[in-house]
This record gives sequence, C-alpha cells and structure tokens, in this order.
Amino acid sequence: MTMTTANLLEFDLDGLAAFCEKLGEKRFRATQLFRWIHQRGVADFAQMTDLAKSLRDKLATTAHVAPLPVVSRHESVDGTIKWLFDVGDGNAVEAVFIPEDDRGTLCVSSQAGCAVGCRFCSTGHQGFSRNLTTGEIVAQLWFAEHFLRKHLARTERVISNVVMMGMGEPLQNYSALVPALRTMLDDNAYGLSRRRVTVSTSGVVPMIDRLGGDCPVALAVSLHAPNDALRDDLVPLNRKYPIAELLEACQRYLEHAPRDFITFEYCMLDGVNDRPEHAQQLVDLVRGQGISCKFNLIPFNPFPASGLLRSPQARVLAFAKVLSEAGIVTTVRKTRGDDIDAACGQLAGDVKDRTRASERMAQRRIVIHPRPARAAPDAQEP
Repeated sequence: MTMTTANLLEFDLDGLAAFCEKLGEKRFRATQLFRWIHQRGVADFAQMTDLAKSLRDKLATTAHVAPLPVVSRHESVDGTIKWLFDVGDGNAVEAVFIPEDDRGTLCVSSQAGCAVGCRFCSTGHQGFSRNLTTGEIVAQLWFAEHFLRKHLARTERVISNVVMMGMGEPLQNYSALVPALRTMLDDNAYGLSRRRVTVSTSGVVPMIDRLGGDCPVALAVSLHAPNDALRDDLVPLNRKYPIAELLEACQRYLEHAPRDFITFEYCMLDGVNDRPEHAQQLVDLVRGQGISCKFNLIPFNPFPASGLLRSPQARVLAFAKVLSEAGIVTTVRKTRGDDIDAACGQLAGDVKDRTRASERMAQRRIVIHPRPARAAPDAQEP
C-alpha cells in the first residue's frame, strides 16, 4: 500500500461519498462500503462481496483501512480492558473498555498527550505531542468493537456508549473530532445514540458553542473547583475561560443537547477542594446560574508527580450529601481498572513531552498544598 492511498477510517459517510464520487461511483456504494468497514469490521476490499468488482479493483489501488497497531493489552480483575495503540513517531495513546451490566463503555483518546496540564491528571503531566486524526480516533472504536465481539463470542454490538474522556482535550482537536462523532452516530456505522456519546472538556468555551451547532452530543465538563482562584490552579485553562463564561456556554449548549442536563466532573482532592464549604459554593454557583446539571464526584487516582492525595471516602460522601440535599443529582464514581492504570486521570501512554511539562512542573511553585501525607483509604468507583 502506498502512502498516497486514502485511509477510509478518516471519512464520515459524507466524506466517503465524496471519495467514491471521485472514483465515479454513486452514493449507495459509499453506504455499502461504510457498512462493511464499521458494522462488519472488514478491512480487506476483496471480502466485500456485494461491491462491484470494478469498485473493489479501484479501491485496491486508491484506498486502505488502517487500524492502529496494538502495543499492549491489559485486563483488570473487574473486566476493564486497556489497549495501548501506536500512533507513530514514538507516540502512543490508550483506550479503555468498561463493562457494566446494562452497557459497555469505551473511553477514547483524542490527542497524544494533553496541553491543558491539569494538576491531578497523569496525562497532562506528560505534556502534548500532537492531535490525533479522525481515522486514529475512529480506529480505537473500530478495533475495540470488533475485538470484543470475537473475544466475547458476540454477534451484536458490544459497545453501547463512547466517552471522549481518554488522553487529550477533545475540543482542542475539533476538526478531527466532529467527523469521528458523526461516524459513531451514523446508523450505517455504529448507530450510537447522541445521549450515549459524551464529549468531556476542561472548558474550551468557543468550541462548546460550535459543538452545540455542529454535532450536539452529551457534554461533560471537568469543573473540579467552585471558584476561579482554586480552578486557576487546578485547571489552567480557567485563566482564559473563567467559570462564569464556562457556565454561560453550558447554558447555551443545553438548547441543543440530547440530554436536559450538563454533567460536571469533580475530582476529589484531599484538603484541596473537598471541604463542606466547597460543596456549598458549588450549590450556590449552579443555583445562581440556574443551570440544569448533575455532579459526578471522582476519587482521585494518585501518581507521584501530582503531590496530591485522594479524599477520604467519608469526606466524599459528606460532600455528596451537601449537593444531594440541595436537590442536585450527585453520583460518586466507582474506580474501575485502577490495577492496570486505566482509571480516571491515569492514562499516560508513551508520549513524547514536547512541551517539557515535567520540567516546568518541577520548577512550578505549588500554591495550594494538600494535607500532610498519610495513607489514603481505598475507594471503590468509575
């Protein structure tokens, strides 16, 4: 296969139809081809038996389907599976499958590394290498879905939910993200519901507005603090898009969203953002904005470079009680796959640190300190 052939995983259905048109083929051929690739997981054009031989011959010289090479696969005792995919030039990304009784969720990466640099995220401490292409984003779902069907001896769809919560900030890779989302949603591909595809963002306000117009799916916002002073330290992007602007964008998004609420992710950090007064500030914040939301409290998964500890379970539950008693739907996420470093904030892969984030982090003066080190109690949650 030459470097000039097109990787068909890069195209949503409209893009594939345009490619087929250049080959002198009608749109229905693109639909057939789309189904072979995504619904059946076939990469060999010779096996696509209902395509005209003339089209198969054209495809053999102009196109290919490029899966990502799998570097490693790890399976947790709880059934979680983590794959490390090679994306070239020394970079790798991770995807995680989380099985539950009523759904199968795939956590997908959008970048090799991340430029946002949240203090509590292992990926952010590794720095940023590059954006993934649409094909590299889709390839994670393509591989995982068809691997799992064979692995679990299933013929029907295994992955019912996709969360763009892997490595990277999805809305900083917008042009590649949207065609990937459209492929996930297309009934000729994976047929996922808009309610079951979630984009998680640290708060890229202009792109939240664009997503609402272009491809509204469920939205999760990494909030992690009830005020700008604290969020500036935990989520540096807040200095550009402070909380008030972020919540206004969330309110606008609800006009288009498939769900009638925004999910706020909140990583519980011992002695940093987990006090009762922080919970009450959150109540006042969302009430003042009048925003329909739910909170997802996430036990922190410690890693040495962070200098942070997990909040004790009792404090997490007390925090949740303040929110719940104020009428805000609140869940405490179970940690899944932490024995294989597949839990929230642990995805790091093998990325090149082109931003020298580790060096800058070592030099940085920490302005908010956790409490003195002590054994952090185990907590169970996603």
